[in-house]
Amino acid sequence: MEILVIAVGAIVVIAAATTVAPKVRIAGPLILVAIGLGVSMLPFVPLVEVDPEIILVGVLPPLLYSAAVSLPAIEFRRDLRPIAGLSVLLVLISSFVLALFFLWALPGLGFPLALALGAILSPTDAVATAIAKRLGISRRVVTLLEGESLLNDATSLVLLRTAIAAVGVGSLHFGEFALSFLWGVVVAVVIGGLIGWVNLRVRSFISHSAANTAVGFTVPFLAYLPTEELGGSGLVAAVVAGIVTGQGAARRFTPEQRLSDELNWRTVELMLEGAVFLLMGLELKDVLLDNAGDGLGTAATLAAVALAIVLAVRAVYVALLVGLQSSRARRIQRARLDALTARIDLLHPADPPPEAEVSPRHRSRVAQARARIGRAYADLDYYAASPLGWKHGTVIVWAGMRGVVTLAAAQTLPRDADERSLVVLVAFLVAVGSLMLQGLTLPSVVKLLRMPRVDEQVTRSEQDALDDELREAAADAVSGARVKRRDGTPFDDSFLAEMGPRMAQPPDDGGAPRLADRLELRLAVIHVMRRRLEQMSHSGRFSTAALHHALAELDADQLSLELRLDDED
Repeated sequence: MEILVIAVGAIVVIAAATTVAPKVRIAGPLILVAIGLGVSMLPFVPLVEVDPEIILVGVLPPLLYSAAVSLPAIEFRRDLRPIAGLSVLLVLISSFVLALFFLWALPGLGFPLALALGAILSPTDAVATAIAKRLGISRRVVTLLEGESLLNDATSLVLLRTAIAAVGVGSLHFGEFALSFLWGVVVAVVIGGLIGWVNLRVRSFISHSAANTAVGFTVPFLAYLPTEELGGSGLVAAVVAGIVTGQGAARRFTPEQRLSDELNWRTVELMLEGAVFLLMGLELKDVLLDNAGDGLGTAATLAAVALAIVLAVRAVYVALLVGLQSSRARRIQRARLDALTARIDLLHPADPPPEAEVSPRHRSRVAQARARIGRAYADLDYYAASPLGWKHGTVIVWAGMRGVVTLAAAQTLPRDADERSLVVLVAFLVAVGSLMLQGLTLPSVVKLLRMPRVDEQVTRSEQDALDDELREAAADAVSGARVKRRDGTPFDDSFLAEMGPRMAQPPDDGGAPRLADRLELRLAVIHVMRRRLEQMSHSGRFSTAALHHALAELDADQLSLELRLDDED
């Protein structure tokens, strides 16, 4: 009963802090840490200790999976190289620089534990992405921050896992470390991709919504557990499974499944993140007692210098990144794409003469080449419309704050590790100090830079162009009689000819039989429009946000129509 009361109270506190945070303009995690610390100071509250295994196995896999499911695929592909650099290379550089600093400051720490602490402090948090979206920052900057905060978690945790394994041995050999790191990533990618693929296909056959949701909750753990048994990183596997699931959901899942998944995983993410910050506040009392006296001053000094180091390393890296991206954008010349398109048109005209014999395989290869060129044009337009300058680089640097993964990863250190209490306190101070310093001042930095505000993720012109494409696909399907009822029977040609020009009108007139036919026709048209939407997702012409918005509208329309049809039946 006591555990149940505590759990209910924690849920209420997390929900209240999330609701109040935007109104008082203080990050929700800071409020939760303060509440946890305040509760721990009460005389009747015992010291709180959380088994690191609970955090590592029970919290991080679903937390990372839920973030991976909503990853913007198109923008992620376009900026994969800078995101990979921020997520892998920057984490490795920051971790080793921090390890050298901690090894110098605390000679008795040992290099493996110093590297583990560096890995704990290196990943950024998704809180920055949420703040950036509210400030109306460029969508490209938001994508970079979002992709980095997701993938660098996996990198840092693989590095942490390898370093902790070396702590027990007492030494770290570079060759063994590199092989262990590579094996952990490769095994995780293979198993995570396989679990995501199986998840899409199995759940597409489960019609019961509650059962489908229950199976969905097991996916991050199904990816994590076998990967860990094979010596890989289960957390990376959970991320890969989430990415595969998120990208295939539009094609494999029903509207009910997509809506249910979105709401459920947003709730899970909110509760798990809040629980970590709340637990950290509760555990802080024990950590402070262990470091009473000179230990507090030492931890504060180490944390301040460590935060300065990660910001300095990040600033240098992002400056190089922005410069390289600018030169890469200049190298992609539209004239070369025009010349390549003209050559394909000359050798393989779109409308070959009747006497020309073109095999289906050849036509498919030409179509794929045209599609790749079309994506290149779209990418070029994207880079031209969203260039990265020094102002964007400044925001990327200052938005690199630490948070939930740093706090959770610190809890996974072995209980018998030397200086564990000091290391955990340093991680806590860096995370909280980063959230307070950078999180509270990021709006002022953006205002000082006078960056143009992007108020909407989806512009009206982009949405109108996408709607026109979908309406055109619907009109072509109706005029070509390529639509059928849910039971597979075709519509009458006269009915399609009559209804074609009236598809934009709401189906609320006519008698009951006629209304049922109109509802069936609009439902069939929605399936056509969804297939067209899936095709356009590969062209690169529209942003992920626009495609998701259109898919959500189609899903809502389908659910409404199916309810009305059920009432008619």
